[in-house]
Amino acid sequence: MNFALTQEQQVFAESIARFARDQLADGALARAHSAAYPWDVARALARQGLMGITMPEADGGQGGSLMDAVIAIQTLARYCPKSADVCQAGNFGPIRTFAEYASAEQKARFLPGLLGGEMLMSLGMSEPDAGSAVTDLKTVARRDGDGWVIDGSKVFSTHSPEATLFLVYVRFGPGVGGIGSVLIERGTPGLTVGRPSAFMSGEQWCQLYFENCRIPDANVLLGPGGFKKQIQGFNVERIGNASRSLAVGRYAFEQARAHAKVREQFGRRLCEFQGLQWKFAEMAVKLDAAQMLLYRAATNADDGLPSAYETSVAKYACNTAGFEVANESLQVMGALGYSQESLVEYCVRRTRGWMIAGGSLEILKNRIAEDVFEERFDQRPPRG
Repeated sequence: MNFALTQEQQVFAESIARFARDQLADGALARAHSAAYPWDVARALARQGLMGITMPEADGGQGGSLMDAVIAIQTLARYCPKSADVCQAGNFGPIRTFAEYASAEQKARFLPGLLGGEMLMSLGMSEPDAGSAVTDLKTVARRDGDGWVIDGSKVFSTHSPEATLFLVYVRFGPGVGGIGSVLIERGTPGLTVGRPSAFMSGEQWCQLYFENCRIPDANVLLGPGGFKKQIQGFNVERIGNASRSLAVGRYAFEQARAHAKVREQFGRRLCEFQGLQWKFAEMAVKLDAAQMLLYRAATNADDGLPSAYETSVAKYACNTAGFEVANESLQVMGALGYSQESLVEYCVRRTRGWMIAGGSLEILKNRIAEDVFEERFDQRPPRG
């Protein structure tokens, strides 16, 4: 299968590269080291048509493909890794699930602000006792008159310190069939956003507390039985995660490559030492192999949501390649790579987080093995 970009896609990538080089590259280091969400970048991306790329034009999107969104993220990351995060937030993750399943009324209420860079959505999925085992969640929604009351808590929600809207997984009833999701706006009575905590990458999150948090019927996204649809939408999120991980690893690779071509030690440029040549050869193979798997997952999803197997393979390959390449690039650059005067150390910290977020490497391997053996394996211990 031919995974080369079409002429139209090449022109698209070139236009993004010009925009990123002219408007984003100069502030890349400062943005990466700031915990604040760059609202100015979000609005600039919106003006460039880089938010809602895969969403229908009727909904305010661009009507593009998943490959278009992958191209946008990877091109932006060449100049400003943090801006690629903003593009992710406007195309993948909870906003993509929302766009897939929201009612016309919900889209009219929220999509203009989200796609215009004026609003930000956060996913409330993980809980103190429910991470990879997401079906163990305890946040409940109970019927109360003409609305619902939410009680529970969420942790590790990306963008939660500044999000204006939360897509929250809740339990309407027992079992997997009782799980669905609701939309809760910041400032809703009963929602408390806790103090910010920091990840290793410097990105911040806040614990979310729901205590008698009342929402109307109009804020139910997927009712009971919606869990499988949410997980299908989550496969799209993994494409965005994989795209950023690989792109950030490639950013570090390019920084290290440029460094090795000019840095001299023992009277020779670093690139003239065979030991470093082999490092770069191995890194190039890892990046190229992961890129092909990412393209496969994205192109094969043109007629619908991506395959769980192909997205798991792509995310595993891109997460692994992104981190290993960034880590080796830091080693090549030595103290300069380790210093915060360069973005390479940031790339190492950032890629490490994506090996956990959106499905850990171990969970991905479990999912891949199910396709290998054509059998579903329950990871829970047998009942006595």
